Amino acid sequence: MASPDQDLVPVLDKDGVRLTVDDAIATVTLTNPAKRNAQSPALWRALTEAGRQLPGTVRVVVLRGEGTSFSAGLDRQAFTPEGFDGEPSFIDLARGADAELDATIAEYQEAFTWWRRSDIVSVAAVQGHAIGAGFQLALACDLRVVADDVQFAMRETGLGLVPDLTGTHPLVGIVGYARALEICVTGRFVMAEEAVNTGLANLAVPADQLDATVRDLVSAVLAAPRDAVVETKALLRGAQDRTHEEQRAAERQSQARRLRDLAGIGD
Repeated sequence: MASPDQDLVPVLDKDGVRLTVDDAIATVTLTNPAKRNAQSPALWRALTEAGRQLPGTVRVVVLRGEGTSFSAGLDRQAFTPEGFDGEPSFIDLARGADAELDATIAEYQEAFTWWRRSDIVSVAAVQGHAIGAGFQLALACDLRVVADDVQFAMRETGLGLVPDLTGTHPLVGIVGYARALEICVTGRFVMAEEAVNTGLANLAVPADQLDATVRDLVSAVLAAPRDAVVETKALLRGAQDRTHEEQRAAERQSQARRLRDLAGIGD
């Protein structure tokens, strides 16, 4: 994929992550195509930092990967005794105390958490492989536009692990328990047509149209008033955890706020 943000001065550019900001649009790019944007703890920390550095002007965050793959998942170097330079190996982490291991995984998860903040809409532009941690990173976003060559897969179970980077909740919410279980335990590929049919992707387009399609989607999101988008996102995000009556009440409360704002009447 060509880089749509290449002419902008990066706000952040480190450890395989680049953040650029163009007024209301931020772009987070995975920048290690030679390794198919494989992920590491350093990359996760950079993703967390990118979320913290978003200016208040940003309304939409686009997540993309350079090269032919979005992200091939966790760098297998993590499973070697040496691990990554300056990092404890996963083997060393496994030998540590439960509390330490829990805290470390929680830190890793932060890179996958901020994408669903109510004040932004996040859009993943996904091409080629999105495997394991790559699949979970795409799932962390609100919306997903995929190229017709996309290959989603959860491979953690086949390695004797579980998906632990916040991907299980959105996966079950999108495709249901039975299909989510089957996808995870078999580790099979989910291609573009199935991704759209099951709701894993909003749109699938030829790879050479991915950037343009994402730009059109972003423009459509930005066309709506910011406060209304924020309220709508919060309303929909909470719907699964509310009863029908609770959701009705939430709709009334949200609409009352919007009407008062439009009328210029404070709380």
